[in-house]
Amino acid sequence: MKLDILAIGAHPDDVELSCSGTIAKEVSRGKKVGILDLTRGELGTRGTPEIRDQEAKNAASILGIATRENLGFKDGFFVNDQNHQLEIIKILRKYRPEIVLCNAVTDRHIDHGKGSKLTSDSCFLSGLRKIETTLDGITQEPWRPKHVYHYIQWATIEPDFVVDISSHIDKKMESVMAYASQFYDSNSKEPTTPISSKNFLESTKYRAADLGRIIGVEYAEGFTVERYIAVDSIFNLI
Repeated sequence: MKLDILAIGAHPDDVELSCSGTIAKEVSRGKKVGILDLTRGELGTRGTPEIRDQEAKNAASILGIATRENLGFKDGFFVNDQNHQLEIIKILRKYRPEIVLCNAVTDRHIDHGKGSKLTSDSCFLSGLRKIETTLDGITQEPWRPKHVYHYIQWATIEPDFVVDISSHIDKKMESVMAYASQFYDSNSKEPTTPISSKNFLESTKYRAADLGRIIGVEYAEGFTVERYIAVDSIFNLI
């Protein structure tokens, strides 16, 4: 199965919090989208890996994506080395996405910056013919995504471009709330964390509202780029 977009996150819920509106929009337009989680989020204060596995499946169903996989890297301790790169390269060559969305280039959680660089490096290396990989006993062909875009997470980062998600904000928030173990619930007995506050949950929506305000729509999501974005015509810009 070839994908149009592969969204990669260090933890289950990274993608939903940061770019699920964009994903929902492209799915509604007929694009094939997949999600790759690098870890199971096993170091998270709330919930368990098993709970988060199910929550990730629920979120995938809400978004209507084509596939979701988890590489099972060690939460908090994965590194940007050959072994980890090769596992991501196998997925890139398996699904051959045109666009990869990945973690913020820098952020509060150390896994986000690490995941960002690991994914970016893997996308480049995946296009090199002399790096040989096999999947299910079959030699894979090289593949390099056309674009790698980094979504915005905890830290406030100035986006290089924004996507209007006004018609998909409800789907975004529904996919976020699929992770019931992680986010605000006034009845929860779980320990309080920085992302379990009511303020954090509300900030997910008001950040989208603020980015939307700047471009004259209701809601938007922002991304940074690794290289200039080219357009055929300035009349294509909104």
